[in-house]
Amino acid sequence: MTSTGPIGRTDTVEIDVPARPVIELHDGRKTYRTGSISFEALRGVDLVIDDGEYVAIMGPSGSGKSTLMHILGCLDVLTSGRYLLDGEDVASLTESELARVRNRQIGFVFQQFHLLPTLTAQRNVELPMLYGNVARAERQERATEALARVGLADKSPHRPGELSGGQQQRVAVARALAGEPTLILADEPTGNLDSVATRGLLSLFDELHDAGRTIVLITHEQTVAEHARRVVHVADGRLADAGAIR
Repeated sequence: MTSTGPIGRTDTVEIDVPARPVIELHDGRKTYRTGSISFEALRGVDLVIDDGEYVAIMGPSGSGKSTLMHILGCLDVLTSGRYLLDGEDVASLTESELARVRNRQIGFVFQQFHLLPTLTAQRNVELPMLYGNVARAERQERATEALARVGLADKSPHRPGELSGGQQQRVAVARALAGEPTLILADEPTGNLDSVATRGLLSLFDELHDAGRTIVLITHEQTVAEHARRVVHVADGRLADAGAIR
């Protein structure tokens, strides 16, 4: 924004645009019950992640980080508390609406690639959009663009068995991107990769973040978490450290 000063000088006035939260978790609690036995996996978690942030969630086995990821990904629901995804209260959604949110607003990248071995890379990327009733021409275009984005434009006709582990994970990332999600959730995405493929995938996440994507990465590896701009530590179902933005 510009304004004219008292002597005709044009001044630039910077206006701070407030951050828009993508994730708002307030007093989030999750209790699992088996018969008379109950286990509280999340114990009053408060977490806000803004649009465009790159956040790593760390914690030892049994800390609650996987439960937290399932809540954020709408794969499970809170026992109590409140979760808003892109401003919408998840508790108010029906099962079909939750499925639509998972398909359209969240891009998942898992440790296991979950690619169908009989389909080409192109078709694997298109598949979630097929379930989302995206028109054929549009899903083909999106899949082609997503594969090019992850550096695999020439691998679109190849099946997973013809690709390296790192390439398969990149196809999984392209699949997550093709739906143009609000949020990318990556659960131990480097767990099945060698060091070279891990560096390549993390460089890709860096590029996606630089382009404005919101990324939440679940990991137990410090070297992986260091790529994020904020590291959140979970212990015993609680946020031990919400981290500082770097």
